[in-house]
Amino acid sequence: MNIQTAQKTVPEVIRVMLVDDDEQIQQALRQAIEKHPELLLLGQAYTLNDAMAAVQQLQPDVVLVDLGLPDGSGLELIRHIHQHMPGCESMVLTVFGDESHVMSSIEAGATGYLTKDTRTADILDRLKQLRAGGSPISPVIARRLLNRFRGAATLPATKVTGTECTPLSEREQQVLEMVAKGFMQAEIAEIIGVSINTVSTYIKRIYKKLAVNSRTSAVHRANALGLINLKDC
Repeated sequence: MNIQTAQKTVPEVIRVMLVDDDEQIQQALRQAIEKHPELLLLGQAYTLNDAMAAVQQLQPDVVLVDLGLPDGSGLELIRHIHQHMPGCESMVLTVFGDESHVMSSIEAGATGYLTKDTRTADILDRLKQLRAGGSPISPVIARRLLNRFRGAATLPATKVTGTECTPLSEREQQVLEMVAKGFMQAEIAEIIGVSINTVSTYIKRIYKKLAVNSRTSAVHRANALGLINLKDC
């Protein structure tokens, strides 16, 4: 007689590194990560120089990095990770919420941007979202970025830079519009009645079809293609 037993799916453990010169923030995040079953804290760094050496040695999955470090800008670390560590992603955690810092971080290669008023529990959720293919951005930041693109010319959907865009499905279009309005993945999942993983899959498909790799880039390109109208968001 053959007896089959169900196997439990073991969640992926996300290896995290913290880079911040604020001891209080480091301590709060360290304690929270150590208690989280799906996160593993590999190491911490308080300066840019230490962080540059540590990421090469530890090879984390995600680096949570502040921009204002005592010996330089966190942008240098983000740029290094983006260029030399394809298996690692960077998420900014900073006090800076202005457009200049946000755009500089995205251009350097960051795939997430949170401000330090974000709750610790929410930061951990955003780490998971990032690793699942999302691009978490604080709602206030998302709104500012949307405002930046208001008034941009809306071009025909298949005539941007001479390339064509693969049509989005009805559900992908719905998710895209909600992303443009600043909703996070968990909020979208609740509204449309699906799991967060399903929303993440939709977003990955949207990124692929639009040939982008971040939430902000997707919104910008979708607006340019005429898939959304930021004035309505």
